[in-house]
Amino acid sequence: MENSEKKHPLIEVWNTYPAVRRGRKIQDKPPIERIISEMFAIGEFYYYALNLTNSTLSHHHENILKLHGLNSYPENLKEVIDLTHPDDIEFVIKAEQTLIDKMTEIGFEHQLYLKCSYCFRMKTAAGNYELFHHQSVITMEDETGIPIQAINIHTNIHHITKENPHTVLISGIGPRNDFHQVKLDCFSKPENFPEHLTKREMEILAYITKGYSGPEIAQALILSEHTVRTHRKNILRKTDSRNCKELVKKAFERGLI
Repeated sequence: MENSEKKHPLIEVWNTYPAVRRGRKIQDKPPIERIISEMFAIGEFYYYALNLTNSTLSHHHENILKLHGLNSYPENLKEVIDLTHPDDIEFVIKAEQTLIDKMTEIGFEHQLYLKCSYCFRMKTAAGNYELFHHQSVITMEDETGIPIQAINIHTNIHHITKENPHTVLISGIGPRNDFHQVKLDCFSKPENFPEHLTKREMEILAYITKGYSGPEIAQALILSEHTVRTHRKNILRKTDSRNCKELVKKAFERGLI
């Protein structure tokens, strides 16, 4: 089984990640709580730890069984890949290669503070394919800086939108403020908003998508509640959104989160 997994094109893409060492065992439990706090998870979601050295999975969230109708936790990445809509596999492969290229450009010394995301369809317990939002963070590296573990989070966003923006996003977490949006035009050409959102507005949008209230955003960004309300009004105006629900939908469809 292991040999067949390595032949899958998506596994081969990850094998190109610079100097990844094969077969190393991961002992420590990942800091799930810290990672979840940085992630978007509006809707039903699950996570798992991915051992980058051998493509095995561990530390699954139990929702993976319910959302996909599985009887047991998947043990390797190929089992998750097999849940992907066949028509989306090519995009996922391109998205992962794009992420690796962009990470190379940014610098792998920053990899623990970068979050990667994009969307694709996955098979659900009902037998349908629905749109999921994929987020990934490198959580462990060895003494030489080689990544050996990542946490993947999948959120079902079918209730928000069914439109895949075919956009790859790399954003900073913790001490970094990166925002790199790569639209894969060979799959689609999503429209931009008429007016660009400022860096501060993008920060507030990120908190809105996590369900933070105005006072909570003000406290997190050390701003006044009045300033947050003003930014929120500007964001709604620029995106031509009537409310936050519509804003979140449009943000997904534009590949902003």
